Amino acid sequence: MCIFCSIADGSIPAHKIYEDDHIVAFLDIAQVTKGHTLVIPKRHYEHFLACDNELLSYLMLKAQIIGNHIMNKTGAKGMHILSNINEAAGQSVAHFHVHLIPRYDAQDACQIHFAQSEPQDLAILAKQLAV
Repeated sequence: MCIFCSIADGSIPAHKIYEDDHIVAFLDIAQVTKGHTLVIPKRHYEHFLACDNELLSYLMLKAQIIGNHIMNKTGAKGMHILSNINEAAGQSVAHFHVHLIPRYDAQDACQIHFAQSEPQDLAILAKQLAV
């Protein structure tokens, strides 16, 4: 069984800060910054792209409420909200989860860096990716 499913069903303890019939929010055991929280559905989905639309909408609305609460209680100046999909993107547990990572200043333990890749022909790329 997946470790997050075990947390969701209560068979593995976690420091939960919110729970209802559909989701659980708990403190990440590897706190990147104070208050780093994971929000997960109780039902198993491998990642964001596989999650049921109705549950995804519900989870994200609750994540927004929980994120605001964390910022208010911790005094964080900002927050990263992210979900990795598959190992290539850094997903280490194959159960959909959203990270709420409070940010306090540029010197806290969270460092996310974006670098520009090689130039792309955006017109061709847009045509290729159009939905």
